Amino acid sequence: MKKSVLALIVVSLTVTACPYVDEYEYVNEETYTPIYMSRENLELSVNYKEGERQMEQTGKIYFRSPYIFINERYKGVHVVNNSDPFNPVREGFIVAPGCVDMAVKGNILYLDNAVDLVSFDLDAKKEVSRNRNVFPEPLPPDDIFRYYNQSRPKGYIIIGWEKINETYRQRRYKD
Repeated sequence: MKKSVLALIVVSLTVTACPYVDEYEYVNEETYTPIYMSRENLELSVNYKEGERQMEQTGKIYFRSPYIFINERYKGVHVVNNSDPFNPVREGFIVAPGCVDMAVKGNILYLDNAVDLVSFDLDAKKEVSRNRNVFPEPLPPDDIFRYYNQSRPKGYIIIGWEKINETYRQRRYKD
C-alpha cells in the first residue's frame, strides 16, 4: 500500500512539474558569427595602404613620437602623423586581419594577425617576420559558447566576428 501511494505521488509530481507547455515561440536575438580566412591568405594579408581610411571600430592606441597608431578591431592599424598636434594627418593604414593589439620598439611595430605575431618595419612599410600560431583565435565579444556549435571550414582561421540577428524556435515556458 505504501509503495503504491509513493509511486502515485512521484508520478503526479513528475507530470505536473513540466516547466513548459507544448507550444513554441520564435525568438530573435543578436549574436556573433565568425569571419574566416584561409591560412594562405592570412600570411599574405599584412600590407601598408597609403592615405586616409575611415575609423569605425577603434581599439587600442599607441603613441610613438611623432606617430599615433590606432587599432581598428579585427582589421589593422591606422597610422597618424602627429608632428603638428593641432593638425594630425592620417598617413596610412596597415592591413592586418584579426588584429586587436600592437606594440612598438624602435622602427618595428609588433601586431597580431589573428593567431600570428607579425613584425612590421615602419620605415620599409612591410612585414619582416611572422611567428605562426602564437595567439589563440579571437573569441566572440559577447556570446562565447554559441560559436562552438558551428562547423569550421578546414584550413581556415577566425579573423573576426560579425554581429547578426538570429531567429530560432524555442519551447514556451509556463508563467
